Amino acid sequence: MISAILLAAGRSSRMGAFKPMLPFGEGSVAEACIDNLLKGGVEEIVLVVGHRADEMHGRLKHLRILFAVNEEALSEMGVSVARGVEQVSHKSEALFIALVDQPAIPPEVIKFLITERERTGARLVVPEYEGRGGHPVLIDSSFREELLNLDRERGLRALIDAQRDEVLRVPVSTPYVARDMDTWDDYRSLYLEIFGTEPKKQ
Repeated sequence: MISAILLAAGRSSRMGAFKPMLPFGEGSVAEACIDNLLKGGVEEIVLVVGHRADEMHGRLKHLRILFAVNEEALSEMGVSVARGVEQVSHKSEALFIALVDQPAIPPEVIKFLITERERTGARLVVPEYEGRGGHPVLIDSSFREELLNLDRERGLRALIDAQRDEVLRVPVSTPYVARDMDTWDDYRSLYLEIFGTEPKKQ
């Protein structure tokens, strides 16, 4: 079983709108991320919510996902990762750490990262675009305790730095693994690239 933790607990303060629920294709940004992960071969998804958690649950409860709540919406990524890991099945062999502001990562990239893990036996698989590391990072479940106790400030970077010999960096053809969507201009630009039209103002 391959799982994924999708991080969506933040306040989207730089966006000026609630990022996970912005339109993206036929659904929302969060739904696009979930759909891509499922189509890529992920069997279990834990969505970590925080800010506007009740709204997120209400709008996404029909999907085949689990929910975890980070009560500290202003906390660093490591806290959300820990809340997600707590919900991941112990049957899971490995888990992705995915970001809700990356809704354009194709399912084929998810499949490729899973295949590379199986082919090489690597315990940490990091996608790269033109030498720049990104997400989702695929992490062997043997690192469960480390993920539950990540450095609050450095998050995954601390684990990757400490386990350099275990890291497989996989070049991929899509820039979207290394591109965040923090501001409205970021969102507008991505939407225009993917769909050829402007998103509606929120």
